[in-house]
Amino acid sequence: MAMLEIENIEVFYGVIQAIKGISFQVNEGEVIALIGANGAGKTTTLQTITGMISPKKGSVIFNGTDITKIPGHKIVGMGMAHVPEGRRVFSQLSVLENLKMGAYTRKDKTEIEETLATVYKSFPRLEERKNQPAGTLSGGEQQMLAMGRALMSRPKLICMDEPSMGLSPILVDEIFNIITEISKAGTTVLLVEQNAKKALSIADRAYVLETGNIVLSGDAKELMNNEQIKKAYLGE
Repeated sequence: MAMLEIENIEVFYGVIQAIKGISFQVNEGEVIALIGANGAGKTTTLQTITGMISPKKGSVIFNGTDITKIPGHKIVGMGMAHVPEGRRVFSQLSVLENLKMGAYTRKDKTEIEETLATVYKSFPRLEERKNQPAGTLSGGEQQMLAMGRALMSRPKLICMDEPSMGLSPILVDEIFNIITEISKAGTTVLLVEQNAKKALSIADRAYVLETGNIVLSGDAKELMNNEQIKKAYLGE
């Protein structure tokens, strides 16, 4: 069953059309990769889905509800979380305060503590550094914090924007292992990622975006062996 349905969305920045009528869907339990070069429209697509940008045309359907006109903060309460590009942690707040910000839509303190324990289990380094200001963490730790903060809302769908950006190869592997674990634990994942090889290696299906259009889609493993994809995105 489709958890998320994007239907013919068009997005403009002034007179420039960034997204040109794309449609795709994310089924419950899947890891979906959205890949493409810089400027292809990946981040704009994610921001439109999560209510940060309004499309000029088209609709975003989440769990059967049209959320196209619903503001981002209300979408979080409906079960969708966004891990933004560049982490966007609250640098002056502690790690723990950042994590608790992720649970602002929830009321049950016992359940919040249970989720916090689960997040610490996935990210032991965050527990070790829970009283540290988030701005003092390394890039990899800040990425873990951004992911942990999103998980604190207990989302049904987590949208991640370039989680591997600026990280060392070892940390990239670690982040992708965690994304796989998040998926196995029952959260559906929509992953925007420039590292196409890593994204396709963990995804079920993928969509390829070029200048605001979806030009290819299909099973992630098949796309990994597609000559066009190899040449354009995998450096082969």
